[in-house]
Amino acid sequence: MARTDFNQLLEAGVHFGHLKRKWNPKMAPYIFMEKGGIHIIDLHKTVVKIDEAAAAIKQIAKSGRRILFVATKKQAKDIVAEKVQAVGMPYVTERWPGGMLTNFPTIRKAIKKMATIDKMSADGTYDNFSKREKLQISRQRAKLEKNLGSIADLTRLPAALFVVDVQKEFNAVREAKRLNIPVFAMVDTCCDPTDIDYVIPANDDQAKSIGVVLDAMCAAINEGLEERRIEKEKEAEEAPKEVEKKPRTRKTVKVEVETPAEEAPAAEVAE
Repeated sequence: MARTDFNQLLEAGVHFGHLKRKWNPKMAPYIFMEKGGIHIIDLHKTVVKIDEAAAAIKQIAKSGRRILFVATKKQAKDIVAEKVQAVGMPYVTERWPGGMLTNFPTIRKAIKKMATIDKMSADGTYDNFSKREKLQISRQRAKLEKNLGSIADLTRLPAALFVVDVQKEFNAVREAKRLNIPVFAMVDTCCDPTDIDYVIPANDDQAKSIGVVLDAMCAAINEGLEERRIEKEKEAEEAPKEVEKKPRTRKTVKVEVETPAEEAPAAEVAE
């Protein structure tokens, strides 16, 4: 796996933190200096943290499990949707639906409702409704698609969460921690990294900064998926071929049966 390029992070402005007066003291280990009232993130530590997170995410993807990406802030929505969709992972870029993880069965019911509406449209049942009912159903379908369309294929809880801006997505982080789901996150200097399993100290406000970190994560996912595919192909080749079943031939076995000897004639009894 390729190591993260320091200069690429520098050009993307990953090192720019928040104003000094807004900082969270728990981010002190990741701050290099203060300049013009703004904290500067230590990119050497960011490189290490990105590589650690990428290695862990690669293993999750290789095992066939899913990583759910969460980014509802304006700067990140389109970037996450574009890059994460390309690697086939689920994502949330609209409002975080409360209880999405802790009440997952209810979310699945809502997704199934969307599939039911699609089925009605396909089999002609939809045409039997009145104009008003059709309008209500189509609005409901559009709302479900907007909020849950990107997680329609998430049939079970994700193996991990990747979050952009842990302050804004605190509900998602809280639900993940309740269920012991590991959290990967871009954490700015104003945020609390306590509940984050894989902290990536980085500017979470600029689109370029978000994009370069996501590129590293998506590249790791692609590597994991490719290695999984190769391993499966190798296993298929090495699997013993089924022995062709030969038609069973019925053997005739001669069994010699001893015939009882003829009884000797009875001796005449002398009168």
